[in-house]
Amino acid sequence: MFKKIAIIGTGLIGGSLGLAIKKNGIAGEVIGISRQAKNIAFAKKIKAIDRGAQDIGIIQGADLVVFATPVQTIMDLAPSIRRVVLDDCIITDVGSTKCEITVCLEKVFSLFVGSHPLAGSEKSSIRHADKDLFKGSVCVLTQTRNTDTNALKKVEKFWQQVGTKTITLTPHAHDRILSFVSHLPHAIAFSLMRSVPERFFGFAAGGLRDSTRLAASDSLLWADIFLSNRKNLLSAVRSFKVELSRIERAVARHDKRRLKNLLAIAQAKRSQLA
Repeated sequence: MFKKIAIIGTGLIGGSLGLAIKKNGIAGEVIGISRQAKNIAFAKKIKAIDRGAQDIGIIQGADLVVFATPVQTIMDLAPSIRRVVLDDCIITDVGSTKCEITVCLEKVFSLFVGSHPLAGSEKSSIRHADKDLFKGSVCVLTQTRNTDTNALKKVEKFWQQVGTKTITLTPHAHDRILSFVSHLPHAIAFSLMRSVPERFFGFAAGGLRDSTRLAASDSLLWADIFLSNRKNLLSAVRSFKVELSRIERAVARHDKRRLKNLLAIAQAKRSQLA
């Protein structure tokens, strides 16, 4: 599909994407960019990239650039990348929020198509990269009135060849939905972990570990995500606080029937998750 794909950021997602590109023969050459030389060396060792460097000049001639860094870093790097790539280079990203990124990158690149593969884990290192990370997952593509149709089709085909199913939304719809199904769960996990006294850790069983797995996620990455989707996240947090207060009131009033009803409704909704 592409002669030269450049991946900006060789962490879990960038490294896994490189492996998937190589596995499926999507590009003639895969280039990796990282601030850390050790990440580049490891990415080459596991054959996630063909070449890599800390200098963005190496991406010259790429016909697809994928930003795989935290949200704010994507926006900070965009002008520098624009000075290196040609006008016909397609630009996409894997950012977990889309509104701010889209507004920023559409001003810089004429062929920008927002992407968000709904795959990954709480681990962030390239040492956890997996060639099948995206297999069977969903990738959300975002479209605005400025989106080039041909670029959108090519990015859609790219993600499908990596192994994902694709769906197209507006950036606003994406950020609203993800604030509830991804960003809120992370905020709750971080808050729950902070609320548990360390002296009680020796008594923790599977319940606490399962409920707080997301709290092991990269703090810088998630600080960027929360702030770049703050309006939607705050709305989701308020919604959660309403539901938590209902349980709080039922417990305070020793209202077993009300409490059981609240929990049963949640249990029924949980059973609908695939």
